Amino acid sequence: MRKHKIVINYFSSNFKLGVLGGGQLGKMLLTETQKFDIYTVILDSAADAPCSQICNEFHIGNLMDFDTVYNFGKKVDLLTIEIEHVNIDALFKLEEEGLEVYPQPSVLQTIQHKGRQKDFFVENNIPTSPHKRFTSKEELLKETFNYPFVWKSAQFGYDGTGVKIVKNENDLNSLNDTDCIIEDLIPFKNELAVIVARNKKGDIKTYPVVEMEFHPEANQVEYVICPARIEDSVAKKAREIALKVAESFEHIGLLAVEMFQTENDEIIINEVAPRTHNSGHYSIEASYTSQFEQHVRSILNLPLGATESKAAGIMVNLVGEEGFSGKVVYENMEEILSMDGVTPHIYGKKETRPFRKMGHVTIVNDNLDEARKIAQKVKNTIRVISNSKRN
Repeated sequence: MRKHKIVINYFSSNFKLGVLGGGQLGKMLLTETQKFDIYTVILDSAADAPCSQICNEFHIGNLMDFDTVYNFGKKVDLLTIEIEHVNIDALFKLEEEGLEVYPQPSVLQTIQHKGRQKDFFVENNIPTSPHKRFTSKEELLKETFNYPFVWKSAQFGYDGTGVKIVKNENDLNSLNDTDCIIEDLIPFKNELAVIVARNKKGDIKTYPVVEMEFHPEANQVEYVICPARIEDSVAKKAREIALKVAESFEHIGLLAVEMFQTENDEIIINEVAPRTHNSGHYSIEASYTSQFEQHVRSILNLPLGATESKAAGIMVNLVGEEGFSGKVVYENMEEILSMDGVTPHIYGKKETRPFRKMGHVTIVNDNLDEARKIAQKVKNTIRVISNSKRN
């Protein structure tokens, strides 16, 4: 007698997918859930969050509050995140009570604290820069330093915030009084990243290695280039190490693995993010399966999609221009829309301020060098400003 496979019906059904966070990552995730007709329930602290108008249900609440997160979790059938700064204790409680939470609370607990994250790399023989942990500025100031070094806030830092290169005593004295780590400053050729997807069955896939170019002042990614302009042997090593990281965590969902290519072509891990990531935005236009669709596939234990690229892809971050704060205006949008292979994504944030992430633009082209030239032109053309200059 033929046995019928038990399949959960996620599509056009009563199944509810909960997402902690309603920012731009959530907004792009909703494109995929809408494509599959999956019912989505979002929690965010801001009433005007990018997801607020386009999900099936939107709830306002503090992501770090135990009761808020716990009670939200009781409304859904599976819970995921678009930001790792959430109440972990509530997630552990929900998991104990049988709710599927992906990525798992144990993974989030390690990753959301940079000290624990770095310790995890060391314990699992994953190459990373030497580091030390400190619980306060007072404890930090007792240390003897070799300048320069990298200082990172242990929690709640993000792109452009909570990371500083400390070059002298003045820099040291200006640091925030917080739980932190310091790392050796490693000379490197390139900053690279690999997105890894893993589902409950243990199926695992990596996206191609991407190269990241950073803004020299804001410490934000300006360009993400896929494929990275590196030797095949280096790319192979980067993907292998990214796989090792993902398998060590045994995470379910997406894992963005940021790394350095050293002067000697070694690969060392910088840090990881347990979610969809800025370094994977190019995949919406350039890949057979976008990182957002892949996240949905992985957390629902569905077959993973193809990760290969259809064409070379470059992402340009759109951030608020210096000197402008207030109601956002996107200047010269028509000019970039007239360029072949150019697709803008506007995140829906109504207010701009200097270096705030407001959107991104993807450039696809069969020729990577040509794509990079167009990306530069896009960067020099579009402006994210407001009607009034900031004093």
